[in-house]
Amino acid sequence: MTAPLIELVDIEKHFGPVIALNGVSVSVKAGECHCLLGDNGAGKSTFIKTMSGVHKQTAGKILMEGKEVNFNSPRAAMEAGIATVYQDLAMIPLMSVTRNFWMGREPQKRVGPFKFFDFSEANEITMTEMAKMGIRLRSPDQAVGTLSGGERQTVAISRAVYFGAKVLILDEPTSALGVRQTSNVLATIDKVRKKGIGVVFITHNVRHAMAVGDRFTVLNRGKTLGTAERGEINAEELQDLMAGGQELAELEGSLGGTI
Repeated sequence: MTAPLIELVDIEKHFGPVIALNGVSVSVKAGECHCLLGDNGAGKSTFIKTMSGVHKQTAGKILMEGKEVNFNSPRAAMEAGIATVYQDLAMIPLMSVTRNFWMGREPQKRVGPFKFFDFSEANEITMTEMAKMGIRLRSPDQAVGTLSGGERQTVAISRAVYFGAKVLILDEPTSALGVRQTSNVLATIDKVRKKGIGVVFITHNVRHAMAVGDRFTVLNRGKTLGTAERGEINAEELQDLMAGGQELAELEGSLGGTI
C-alpha cells in the first residue's frame, strides 16, 4: 500500500498548562476527502494550524508520504504541498479575481530592463482554472466582492490547486453559505478529490460531511473519538459522537424527554 499523503501521529499541543490537543492521529490519502468533525472547542482549529505549520506540535510527529517532516512556518508547509483555505479567505473584495488569484505569485513579462505583471497570461489562466471548477466569470477583471460566497470559496480552492497543493485543508468552507452555494462548494471539493489531491474538510455540519466524505474523524476536547470510513457510520451516529450522545441522553432523561 502507498503511504498516506500526510499522517499526523499522536499529536499533542500545549499552550502553557492548557492541553489543546492530546494525542490526535489522522492520515489523509491521495484522492480522498477526510472530514474532521467536532463542536466548538473540540480542537479542530488548533489541529489544522499544527498541520499547516502555524503551530509547532509539543509532541508527536508529522509524516509526508512516509517521511517525517518538521514545519517551522506556514511557508514551509506550503512548499511541501499543504494549502489551507481559511474561513476569511484572505481576499481583497475590491480587487479583481485575477489579482486575488495571483496575489504574490504574479507572472511577469520583461520589456527591456523592466518587469511587468503579465495580465494577458494571468487572465487567461484564471478564466481557464475557474472554468475547470465550474465557475464562468463574466470577466477576469470582475471584482471578487461581486462574487457569491461559494464562488469566492472556489477562487481560493482553485488558486491552491493551481499552485500545486497535494493536501488541501478547508476550514469550515460551507459554514456561512446558503443551500445553492453550499452545493457548489461541495461539488468543487469532489472535483479536487478526483485530481488525486487529499482534502481535509473541517466542519461541524454532519450532512455536508456525509455528502462528500470518504473517512470521518471526530474530535472532542482535544482527543479523537475514532475514525470511520463511508458506510461504517451513519449521520445520526456521527452527530451523537460530535454532540456527546451519552451526555445528551442523560440530560434528556433528567428533563423528562423534552430535548
